Amino acid sequence: MFSFFKRDPVKALRQKYDAKAEQAMLAQRKGDMRLFADLTAEAEELWQQLEKLQEKNN
Repeated sequence: MFSFFKRDPVKALRQKYDAKAEQAMLAQRKGDMRLFADLTAEAEELWQQLEKLQEKNN
């Protein structure tokens, strides 16, 4: 009934991915390669989840 109030899961996951990727970029700029690697791995996991969700919706 009120489906327009529901948040789009793809959009929410994309925002999380974008935030994580930006954190990784900032860590790389600071020279913290270990943190960069960890954040990049987390961003990759989010990206895989995002792709699966997009395939499911299409």
